[in-house]
Amino acid sequence: MRDINERLNYLIQTVPAKAGQYSEQEFSARKDGGWSKKEIMGHLCDSASNNCHRLIRIQFEKQPFVIVPYDQNNWVLMQDYHGMPLDEIISLWTVLNKHILRVISKIPDEKLGYVCDLGDNKSCTLLEWVQDYLGHLEHHLKQIFGISEL
Repeated sequence: MRDINERLNYLIQTVPAKAGQYSEQEFSARKDGGWSKKEIMGHLCDSASNNCHRLIRIQFEKQPFVIVPYDQNNWVLMQDYHGMPLDEIISLWTVLNKHILRVISKIPDEKLGYVCDLGDNKSCTLLEWVQDYLGHLEHHLKQIFGISEL
């Protein structure tokens, strides 16, 4: 978990400065009908928000904890990340991920093996869920910044 905490802390420190190197227009551009970089950052805010609740509930509710998906496209659309100023999205992302970092740093080792039911006869442990959260975050940050390593 220490590696995960260190990596997330590094991203929290690095991403705002990297985003500051882009113009509002660059972050707002859409390609091939997909999300703009602002919308991808908004999606990462939604992911942090949803996963914060999950990371807490997995530890205290009936096992296995059932992961309920959310409609990512409608969340991005309804929150109008495309129309939000970039600095607000980056601030929101930063605060949410600082909070996620705080939550995951408090997970006791004995709870890391708790089971999450993903549906379709698939499951993972709480540790795997945390690892997946970081992997998902890194995947989208690489999309945004177009680099293989952040």
